[in-house]
Amino acid sequence: MGMSVERLHELYDLHAENGQFGFEGCCHDCETEVNVAVTATDDGFQITGGAVYEPAPQQQFLKCDACFTKKPRLTNFRNCEVYSRVVGYLRPVSQWNNGKQSEYGDRQVFDQSL
Repeated sequence: MGMSVERLHELYDLHAENGQFGFEGCCHDCETEVNVAVTATDDGFQITGGAVYEPAPQQQFLKCDACFTKKPRLTNFRNCEVYSRVVGYLRPVSQWNNGKQSEYGDRQVFDQSL
């Protein structure tokens, strides 16, 4: 649920200035202001000021160092459950088999204004 190394590289390529980029916001647990700095080093990245979680694309949560030390796992958030119709009744998409989930991913929105 944390941020992958590949995602860090992607964000670094998009946002880095002078070998560094960062995140600003409130701590997910204690709601204090957090500034997380990510700096490129010879053997990877150095992250200071807290932790960044990205359970889904474009959904980021920050934790300050104190809260991360107390409880490193991200809690108190809820993923959105998506329901859709399959075989005549509504079911959570997460409970569908792999084939139906793949079909759901292939669906396209119909725009009747065209």
